[in-house]
Amino acid sequence: MFENREGQRVPSVVFKTRQNNEWVDVKSDDIFNGRTVAVFSLPGAFTPTCSSSHVPRFNELADVFKANGVDEIVCVSVNDTFVMNEWAKDQQAAKITFIPDGNGEFTAGMGMLVDKDDLGFGKRSWRYSMLVKDGVVQKMFIEPNVPGDPFEVSDADTLLDYINPNAKKPYSVVMFSREGCPFCIRAKGMLHDAGIEFDEIKVGRDVTMRGVRAATGLETVPQIFIDGQHIGGSDALAAWMAQRG
Repeated sequence: MFENREGQRVPSVVFKTRQNNEWVDVKSDDIFNGRTVAVFSLPGAFTPTCSSSHVPRFNELADVFKANGVDEIVCVSVNDTFVMNEWAKDQQAAKITFIPDGNGEFTAGMGMLVDKDDLGFGKRSWRYSMLVKDGVVQKMFIEPNVPGDPFEVSDADTLLDYINPNAKKPYSVVMFSREGCPFCIRAKGMLHDAGIEFDEIKVGRDVTMRGVRAATGLETVPQIFIDGQHIGGSDALAAWMAQRG
């Protein structure tokens, strides 16, 4: 079993980072001292769960974390700074600070350094998240010590729910649209005006009309989904927005 470090100080180490083509030493004390920091650590950059779930959701909820007293969200991985920098670009996760623990010193100090020799990874971090206040671990969520790469408790929602169970989370919105469609332009305008971020799937570029039909049973755009619910077109979106006030 991994030791829960709640109530203990995080390790004091120096991270070797690359910024603007220059080597920059970043002290963990500067990251944590006098600040409230949400940390999540994972086995490796560009790996499936880390890229598809762990990082994107923390980035999506970053503004909510900050509205609830978190100064910074930090992702730690036992990778070098070049890999972490490229991964940050690939993830388009500008609201997260990617920290390269290349030598595994921070991870070892947290008691989370594990062997991934069976995958050819060498030493890596076990997956966990934590809330750190003024350098002291207030809460820690450690994935169960079972084979593989469990992802059950270190997710962004679990940590945010600990900080504030009543925190208002952003809607998850997806829109099927077509270039030049006036109804699509209207729907996007409504979402922009309401400050609701959304992902856009364009017919003819990202998907065919067959895909829209398969997802909705309809052959018109826009088609909008909010939190997994099919809302419909621009008129239906206007009605939904009027209902939410």
